[in-house]
Amino acid sequence: MTLVERASGFLGAHLSRRSFINRSAVAGSAVAVGAGMDLVLRPGTAYGYVCTCGNANCGCGSTCCAGFSEFCCSVNGGYNYCPTGTVMAGWWKADNSSYCGGPRYYMDCNATCGCTTGCGNGWQFCDTGCDGVACGCGPQGCDSYVTGCFQFRYGQCNQQVDCLGRIVCRVVACVPPWTVDPTCTTALAVDDSTAEQNEPCWTPEPPTPPPPPCLSPLTRCETAGMVASTDGRGYAVVTAFGASLPFGDFPSDGDVSTLPLNRPVVGAAATPTGAGYWMVASDGGIFAFGDAPFHGSMGGQPLNQPIVGMAATPTGAGYWMVASDGGIFAFAAPFYGSPA
Repeated sequence: MTLVERASGFLGAHLSRRSFINRSAVAGSAVAVGAGMDLVLRPGTAYGYVCTCGNANCGCGSTCCAGFSEFCCSVNGGYNYCPTGTVMAGWWKADNSSYCGGPRYYMDCNATCGCTTGCGNGWQFCDTGCDGVACGCGPQGCDSYVTGCFQFRYGQCNQQVDCLGRIVCRVVACVPPWTVDPTCTTALAVDDSTAEQNEPCWTPEPPTPPPPPCLSPLTRCETAGMVASTDGRGYAVVTAFGASLPFGDFPSDGDVSTLPLNRPVVGAAATPTGAGYWMVASDGGIFAFGDAPFHGSMGGQPLNQPIVGMAATPTGAGYWMVASDGGIFAFAAPFYGSPA
């Protein structure tokens, strides 16, 4: 009997794990983290070292030492999705979860490997030095579940990847895994002990991948709209944080990107002379530049719905704002009615 098999037999009485092979994987991870035979030869129990693998300063009754992996939304910027550098490797179902009103599904996100050392001969896990993660507790320390400690894989997802690292986190959903990642098969594994595990960041909506990284430092990927020059020879890109980025002959008369804004900018309009422009924020605040006159705003006034855009009169002597419900607000401009 191997060291891992002996350790997993002891763990069976102490951890509610999914199966014998899972207990073996947990023990195997503990052996790797605990420097092999040194773990077994030290005073104490194998369970004592497994339960402190996230943080040696956490007690065995803490969340971090409960034997559960952290939710991905806790370690991935609030997104209930596998983080960059991981791959969905397998899933299981918990029945009768109060959070889903029925079946709840859990998908392990294992780290990808930078090298294949350790993989082979039926073993699907690279050495811990190859997966780029560290064994520890989640963002709340001992009050978080563990991340980067367990070498385990159910194996129904991304079966083309045959060498993986430790589990970083788990995606949780009320919908079947193959609707989240099409590589997942329908082969069933069940562990009802996880049915009531939860984190404040989890919501019952289907998992949502994070947006791709923004590669535009000028807009920060927060573009709110654009406005054209009156002669058609230029335009400006306007951002939610109040920047005006002119191109062609569009005037560069300033913006509010360096000011603290109560609400984001949502639109802009140019004066007919081409020598000025306005910006409008979602609370109805107006910012005038160049020869654009200021005729008032809805800033500080109660609104049923936020402002979503504006337009200037043909003469440039006034302007309108429109709210998301179709409400129109006219300033030195005629009012002809509105849908709201």
